[in-house]
Formats: sequence, C-alpha cells, structure tokens
Amino acid sequence: MEFSFTEDQLMMRDMAKRFAEETIAPTIEEDEKNHYFRPEILQQMADLGFFGCVIPEEYGGLGLEDGMLTSMLLTEEIARVSPSWGLPFNMQTQGPARAILRWGNEDQKKEYIPKLVSTEYLGAFAITEPNSGSDVASMKTTAREEGDYFVLNGAKTWISNAHVADVALVYAMTEPALKHKGMTCFLVHLKDTPGVTTRAIETKLGLYCAPTGEIFFEDARVHKDQILGGLNNGFKVCMTMLDNTRLSCACRAVGVGRACLEEAAKYAKEREQFGKPISDYQMIRADIAEMVVHHQAAQLLVHKAAWEKDQDPNVRNTMSVSMAKYYASETANEAAHYCMKIFGSFGFSTEYPAERLLRDARSFLVVEGTSNIQKIIISGGYLG
Repeated sequence: MEFSFTEDQLMMRDMAKRFAEETIAPTIEEDEKNHYFRPEILQQMADLGFFGCVIPEEYGGLGLEDGMLTSMLLTEEIARVSPSWGLPFNMQTQGPARAILRWGNEDQKKEYIPKLVSTEYLGAFAITEPNSGSDVASMKTTAREEGDYFVLNGAKTWISNAHVADVALVYAMTEPALKHKGMTCFLVHLKDTPGVTTRAIETKLGLYCAPTGEIFFEDARVHKDQILGGLNNGFKVCMTMLDNTRLSCACRAVGVGRACLEEAAKYAKEREQFGKPISDYQMIRADIAEMVVHHQAAQLLVHKAAWEKDQDPNVRNTMSVSMAKYYASETANEAAHYCMKIFGSFGFSTEYPAERLLRDARSFLVVEGTSNIQKIIISGGYLG
C-alpha cells in the first residue's frame, strides 16, 4: 500500500477542501439552525465530479482506478466542514449507484447510475424499520407477488433522504419464512409510486442539514423489472452495499475528528489563563496528543480499506471496513469530548462549533451498523 497520493488525488482533495470552505462553510451555522437542506449544493458537488469517482465512464462517472480512495479524500474534506454534507456520497454513489453497478442488469445500470451521479435522481436506501435495526433479517416490510408486480406493505424509519429522494433501494421480505434468504431488494420511485408516502423526521440530535425521514408502503405496486440482484437475493445486495456505505461513514467520522482537533488546537493557542495560552499546559497537550494519534490511526484504517476496494471492487473486505467504522466512530466521539472540554464554557455555547461537532459525532455510533455490531463482526472475523 502506498502512503502517498497521486497528483490527481491531491488536486481533487484540494478542490473539495476549497468547495467546503467557500461554499458550505459560509452558511452552515445558519443552515444548521434552520435545519435547511440546499439542493443547489448537491448539484454543485455533482458538477465537480464528486459522485463519479467509483463509477465507470460509460455510466457517467470518472472511471478512476483509485476511485474509492479518492472518494474518501473528498468525503473527509467535506465532512470536516459539515458531516451533514458528507452524507450525499452515500446517498448518491456508495449506496444506490454502487449497488446497481454490482447487482443491476444493463438496463438498470443505464437508467439509474448516470442520474444518481449527476443528481438528476436523489438517492436513498431503506433498511431500518421501527422494530428492526441491527437485526436486518427481522424486518417486517413484505412484498407479495401479484402478476408482473410485487405489492409492498410496511414502514421504514430513520432513512436518510426519505422525503427528498427520487429513487430508493427498498429491502423487503418476499418469503418471510426463509428469513434472510427470503429478502429482496427493489428499486422504488418514491415520488410517483401510488401507495408510497414519506414524512420528515425533524426531532434529531444532530446532522440538521441532512434530510431524514420515514417511508410508508400501503399496497405499493412495484414491477418485477425493478428487482435488483434477483429474487430473494436482497440480503447479499444489502451486505455488499453496507461494506461501501460503512466505509464512507467511517470517513465522515474521520472528518469530524479532524475538525475537533483543529478547532481545539486553534482555541487552545488563543485562550489565555494565568498569563499564558492554555496550550502550554500539560493536560491540554495530553488531550491534543491523543486526538492527533487517534485521528491518524482512524484515517489510516479508512485509507487501507479503501485501497483494498480499489484492488478489486467485487471482493468483500468486511473485516477492514468494520474496523475502520468502529475505530473512526469511537475516536470521533472522543475527539468531540476533548474539544468541548478544551473550549470550556464556550464549548457549551451554540456560538462555537464544539457543541455541533459533539452532536454530529454521536450519529456515527449508530448509523450503518452500531459500534456493537462492528465489534461482533470484527471478533467473528478474528475468531473464525
């Protein structure tokens, strides 16, 4: 594994950094306060090629050989300024587009992938239900065969982009008695399929600029042509998709951890107590040192897993992804904790970024598989 980046990667990373600082940062605090989602930012990200790194040119992507690692570099820069705006990398590419690229037929690839890359379609994927989270196979949403269609009934909750997405990968049980072997993935047009309704969730702790909601299916008819990956093969589609979205989630956590480190270090050098900057005090320096080491370790785990995927996108590296997701999530929260401590009373104020970073960091312990689930995967992979 190389520990340096190509000139093209550095150029794209710097472009993402400038975009985040010049386009997202100026309004982020006001947008967060108002829970405001700006579609124009998403369009600008698409125009810059952010969602095409891991997609072949024939489907509207950039066709990069090192696309996953490049995508991680972009994601970290965006998430450093706003983890809310790091989320579209999953909604457009790492989730729906990559799953369709891996499991779709040629018609599905040509229809959906270019529109997801360009954001003509806003994407989503729907797994979690009111009573089904980590135990994916226990989901209650069903799909009953009826002629050339399947009829969907059930509900999904805590779905990113639920009420703004055009198309979603919806996982449902076609043969519930078979449990995970009876799950199927459907490509569902959320806005124009009768029987599908959506509702926003606005009572969130953080990620205020990232739309989150619920999806309800009441005798929603989806044509058989909209099955992705084959009948009763949805669990495989879901697990391979999560290998990509979890890694992107880990990278967003790295971005948050880096933001915490940078903000804490800047404040510590400016804030004076007892006649000198608090950065001169050993306990502050000890906290900063831990943040530095843990950030770089998390970053390396993410880069290693991304590099592995670039070697062969179809070979699963679940163990590496789960280690990156677990460690990056935990250390982002640790960094957010230290950041708030270093800011002192100002860390408790909404006028400074420390409190927002602390709130946003909490999400990484839950989304794309909780830390406990990652530990189960890691220990299982190690113990056999």
